[in-house]
Amino acid sequence: MSYQTLSSTVGNTPLVKLQRLPGQTSNTLLVKLEGNNPAGSVKDRPALFMIEQAELRGDIQPGDTLLEATSGNTGIALAMVAAIKGYRLKLIMPDNMSMERKAAMAAYGAELILVSEDEGMEGARDLGIAMQSKGQGKLLNQFDNPDNPLAHYKGTGPELWRDTNAKLTHFISAMGTTGTIMGVARFLKEQESSVQVIGVQPEEGAQIPGIRRWPKEYLPGIFDPSLVDREMDVSQREAEDTTRQLAAEEGIFCGVSSGGAVAAMLRLSRNLENATLAAIICDRGDRYLSTGIFNPVQD
Repeated sequence: MSYQTLSSTVGNTPLVKLQRLPGQTSNTLLVKLEGNNPAGSVKDRPALFMIEQAELRGDIQPGDTLLEATSGNTGIALAMVAAIKGYRLKLIMPDNMSMERKAAMAAYGAELILVSEDEGMEGARDLGIAMQSKGQGKLLNQFDNPDNPLAHYKGTGPELWRDTNAKLTHFISAMGTTGTIMGVARFLKEQESSVQVIGVQPEEGAQIPGIRRWPKEYLPGIFDPSLVDREMDVSQREAEDTTRQLAAEEGIFCGVSSGGAVAAMLRLSRNLENATLAAIICDRGDRYLSTGIFNPVQD
């Protein structure tokens, strides 16, 4: 008999080559399908790792109430892990997140606490800190928790290096909490300092789920700008168009932050030769259907 526990299926996601979108090029453009994780996103990795490490330190134990501010994917992943391990979970999020995200968290048994769209993630983070100070739970705090990037240093980064046969030249990632890009960048640069790390941000005025341009006072504590060689801005239109193209032309059904990362990778590739580029596909597109992203109103 051969079987796994659910938590053991986190990680070792596929790395696939884009077939059509790159056009004629000497470069190899790859994407890592993090939607293949059991709760459907790259956030499964830090969610599991943050809880496991907190358990090992004795900071939490089953039966405790955990708190986290989230825009969606981390909340879903934490809700899955909490269900596996027997924790109560309260998730604080802006009320304009997609109904699929809210429904998934509730399905796993998490309690949702909503703040207004105007308060946003900054307000959600502030409320999480306030709730912990009042003894209403233990805050995992993905924005300042070193176990967030460490999950990617130990998992995502080594997988990318292994699956590209140590030939990766450029790594592209959307920046939200910055856990993915920090952990992967640190690992890759320890293997080969010439690897270029590109962080993707929304241009001013764009609202792309999963990608943030933080005010200085809310910049995640885990972020180290020295590990990012270049930052690229993407527009709302560019990210959404690329998301639809990934589904229609590559068969990759994903969210808009992934479209933003791939848009940046395609732009970057035009000025390179014989390079191997990899981007993170953060999650699956089915949790964005209600937003209308896949059936836009035509101009």
